[in-house]
This record gives sequence, C-alpha cells and structure tokens, in this order.
Amino acid sequence: MADQAKFETDAMGFAPQLYSAALRMTRNPADAEDVLQETFLKAYRAYHTFQEGTNLKAWLYRILTNTYINRYRKAQRRPSEVDLGEIEDLYLYRRIGSAESAEASRSAEDAVLEGFVDADVKNAVETLPERFRLPVLLADVEGFSYKEIAEILDVPIGTVMSRLHRGRKALQKALWKFAQERGLVDDERKETGGGSQL
Repeated sequence: MADQAKFETDAMGFAPQLYSAALRMTRNPADAEDVLQETFLKAYRAYHTFQEGTNLKAWLYRILTNTYINRYRKAQRRPSEVDLGEIEDLYLYRRIGSAESAEASRSAEDAVLEGFVDADVKNAVETLPERFRLPVLLADVEGFSYKEIAEILDVPIGTVMSRLHRGRKALQKALWKFAQERGLVDDERKETGGGSQL
C-alpha cells in the first residue's frame, strides 16, 4: 500500500502526460482540465489502495480513462471538438535515427506519410469511433502495452487487440483517402480502395 503523503511526489510528475491524454480524449481544453482535476482527486483519495511496485502510470491512466468514460456517458453526448494543434505530434511523425539512416531505409509508406500534415493525421484519428480511438491513442500515442490497455479500459486483452486492429485499419483507410485527395498515390489504385498499400 502506498502512503498518501507521498502522492504529490509520486503522481504529480505524470500531470503533463495525463493532461495531453485527457485533451486527446475530450477534444476540449476546459473539459480536459476538469477530467484531470477529477482524476487527481480520485487518485489521491484512493492512493492508499495503490500497490507500490506496480505501474503507477497505468494506474493513473485507468482512473483518467474511467473518469472520462463516466463523464462521457453521463453527458450522453460527444464532447465539443477543438483544433488539436497544440498537442504534440502523433506517433506517425515520430521518427528515430539520423537523416542518413532514415533516407536509406525509406519505404513507399514513408514517402506517402511525408505528404501528410499534422492536421490530416489528427483529423483521421478524430474520425475513429470512440471504442477504437481510445485504444489507438493509448497504444500508439501513449505507448501502453495490450495488457496495460486492458487494465486501463477494464476489458479483456482480446478486446483490446481487436479494437486496436480495427482502429488502425480505419485510420489506415482515412489516411489513404487523404493521400488520394492530395495525389500522393497512383490514380489506378483509387478504384481498388487502396486498402493495404499504406
């Protein structure tokens, strides 16, 4: 069991990450702040139940996600959407390595992805249904494992894998559509739907 006196030291370092996740979930800065405050209040009150040595970040994200889902269900409406330009780049733009190694290992997919701007990727993520968007954000933006996402969303790991697969496929289709609209892919592939080329 964790000591509540250590809560600030242990948990507050995750505040920026949690706020970014809340903003991606709610799509509204004011709602994100509300969800974050409620998350920290709940976490502080329940900190004595946290088992030291386990994953504090995943524990906090589970509280955050449950808080968001409960508020979302209670409101019975989709939160207001805002421009997510303030949020750090999504995973598709996180490239590792030097420019030389990146150029040497550049694939056709990389060439197409370079034609996108952040807004295209963010819009594609925004179009995902909620049950797919959350797993994609938790896995591909926040970097959680399937097991951690299952714990955060309180669903079986198979459900996480299925939703993540379907979410990524939907994201792939949306990005393919953006690529077609910008002339980044061959016209002859337009008629076949592009499916797995991206």
